[in-house]
Amino acid sequence: MGNTVAREDFEWVYTDQPHADRRKEILAKHPEIKALMKPDYNLIWVVVLMVLAQLTAFCLVKDLDWKWVVFWAYVFGSCISHSMTLAIHEISHNSAFGNSKAMWNRWFGIFANLPLGLPYSISFKRYHMDHHRYLGGDGIDVDIPTNFEGWFFCTRFRKFIWIVLQPFFYAIRPLCINPKPITRLEIINLLAQLSFDVLIYYLWGVKSVFYMLAGSVLGLGLHPISGHFIAEHYMFLKGHETYSYYGPLNLLTFNVGYHNEHHDFPNIPGKSLPLVKKIAAEYYDNLPQYNSWIKVLYDFVMDDTISPYSRMKRQLKGEVKQD
Repeated sequence: MGNTVAREDFEWVYTDQPHADRRKEILAKHPEIKALMKPDYNLIWVVVLMVLAQLTAFCLVKDLDWKWVVFWAYVFGSCISHSMTLAIHEISHNSAFGNSKAMWNRWFGIFANLPLGLPYSISFKRYHMDHHRYLGGDGIDVDIPTNFEGWFFCTRFRKFIWIVLQPFFYAIRPLCINPKPITRLEIINLLAQLSFDVLIYYLWGVKSVFYMLAGSVLGLGLHPISGHFIAEHYMFLKGHETYSYYGPLNLLTFNVGYHNEHHDFPNIPGKSLPLVKKIAAEYYDNLPQYNSWIKVLYDFVMDDTISPYSRMKRQLKGEVKQD
C-alpha cells in the first residue's frame, strides 16, 4: 500500500496534439460530419428539468434526519450535480444556443450553475478553451496536475486521497498554474450564486444548503462518474494521450466519454458524438478505450506505475492566445 510509483516527472512530448490533424483527415474523407456542427436545443430543456429536480430535492430534504440528508446527497444529489457540471461543459462549447448567440450560452451557464452551490460556469469556460487549444501546454492547460500533486500523491493511499479531493484540486490548480484577471461575468456568476444560496437557506434551511454543497463535492470526488477525470487523458498506455469510454454512464454525462471524438470535434454537441464515431469508425475503433470508469479509478490507485504525473506535457512555442 505504501509502494512509490516509478514515474517521477511528466511525459514531455515535442509534437503537436493529434486532434487537429485527425480532424482535417476525417473531414476530408467524411465531409458529412460538418452537418453535425449545430446546437443541441434539447440541452436547454434537459438543463431546466435538472435544475427543477434539484430544487424539488432541496425542499424534500429540509426535514430529514442528517444521516438521510448525507445519504441522498451522495446517492442522488451527487449524480445530478456531476451531470450538471458536464451540461455546463456542453454549454461552454456554445452547444445550447450556438456560436452566434455566445452570450446566451454564458447566461444559461450561470443558470445551470445555480444548483451546484459554488460559482463555476464562467471560469470553467475560460480555462476549458485553453485545454482544447493547448492540450498539455505547460503553464496553460490547468487540467494538468501541479508538480506537487505528482510528487506527493505517489502511493496507493495518497492517490486514493487525491481522488477524494479532486474538487479541491480542480478549484485551486488554476490559481497556481495559470491565474487570470477576474472578469465582469465571473463577478456576476459569483453574485448570482451567493444570492441563490442565501435564498435556499431562507426558504428551506441549512440541511438543504448542506445537501446542495455536499452533493457537488461528493459527486466530483470519490464517485463512479468521476472516473472520467482520469480516463480522459491520463496515460495508461505510453504514447496515447486521449481515451474514450463508450459505456452506459455516457447517458448521465452528455457523452463526455466520447473524448477522442470530442477533442477532434469540440463544436459538435455530445448528443451527436456517437454519430461521429459511427461515420468515422476506421479512425476510432482501434484507439485505446475503456469499458468502466470504476475500473479506471481502481487501476489508477492500484497500478504503481500510474500517478498524477502520468500526463503528456508540452512546452508551447509561438503566440499563445487565451480567453
